[in-house]
Amino acid sequence: MVISCWSAKGGSGTTVVATALALVLARRPAAHVLLVDLAGDVPAVLGLSEPAGPGLRGWCAAGAQAPADALERLAVRAGPGVDLLARGDGPPGGAERLEVLASLLDADGRPAVVDCGTLRHGDPAVAVAAAATHSLLVTRPCYLALRRAVAAPVRPSGVVLVDEPGRALDRHDVEAVVGAPVRAEVALDPGVARAVDAGLLATRLPRSLQRSLRDAA
Repeated sequence: MVISCWSAKGGSGTTVVATALALVLARRPAAHVLLVDLAGDVPAVLGLSEPAGPGLRGWCAAGAQAPADALERLAVRAGPGVDLLARGDGPPGGAERLEVLASLLDADGRPAVVDCGTLRHGDPAVAVAAAATHSLLVTRPCYLALRRAVAAPVRPSGVVLVDEPGRALDRHDVEAVVGAPVRAEVALDPGVARAVDAGLLATRLPRSLQRSLRDAA
């Protein structure tokens, strides 16, 4: 199972949602989850130092010359039951190489959660988001975000709605515009921001976030 998390507009909370979703999945009995960072901010959200080595971008640059077990060797432990494939430095990989990545993740056998970041037409990460078992749009009930979601290069299979008090739009409006069901509603919680700022998300995942993302996982 591969779950891609992406947004159509920056600042939607995609990286926090993807990271928390992997942590929630890892709490299931005997679970071993792969967290794939195509956007580049997952280590910071987890309070980790940037992993040394080439990362996914280096793997993409190596092309067919990369050893068969290269991805496995790039993974680092990010928390109980969670391994991280960090983005690394260098130019982003092309769509063809990321299509190979999508196939490898699907064949791996472990649940994989991919932070695809903000997607635009021509972004190579579209190949991974589109091929995922579940493609989750992370969005706020914001007119501008929904306007971009309609024009996004991927059709989501579900939505994670980051709920903001006082918005005129609700989940039904989001579902009608996007054409996909809201799988989870995540309330804005200062406790989540504090956990991220302190680098404690992996060890002290706020209960509000756990409850919200159980259905999406």
